[in-house]
Amino acid sequence: MPSQEQIQRWMDGYRTAWESNDPEDIGRLFAEQGVYYTEPYAEPWRGRQSIVENWIRIRDEPGDTEFTWKTLATDGDLAIVQGDTLYRDPQRRYSNLWVIRLDPDGRATEFTEWWMKH
Repeated sequence: MPSQEQIQRWMDGYRTAWESNDPEDIGRLFAEQGVYYTEPYAEPWRGRQSIVENWIRIRDEPGDTEFTWKTLATDGDLAIVQGDTLYRDPQRRYSNLWVIRLDPDGRATEFTEWWMKH
C-alpha cells in the first residue's frame, strides 16, 4: 500500500512537472510501461516516452494554475486523490479525482484523471 509519504512525493513531483513541463520531471513520475488516461474512457498514453510527448503537446503554461489535493483512499498499489484546480487565464475551476497505481519505486504504472468543470 502506498504510504502517505510516497503519495506526497509523487504529488509533489506531479506538481513540479505540471509547472516545468520538463521531460525529465514528467518522465520521473511514470514507470517505463506506465499508462496515462487523460479521461476515464479515453485511449491512454502508453509508455513513459508517449506520456512525456503527449503531456508536452497539451501542456498548461507554468504559473497558470493553483492546485490543492488530499488523499481519499489507498489500497494495495492504489491511491485515490481528490483535487481542486483553478486556472487563471481564462479563469475556470475543476474538481479532480485521480486514480494512481504506484510501483514499489513510487512511479505510476497507471494514472487516470477524472475531472469535472464547475
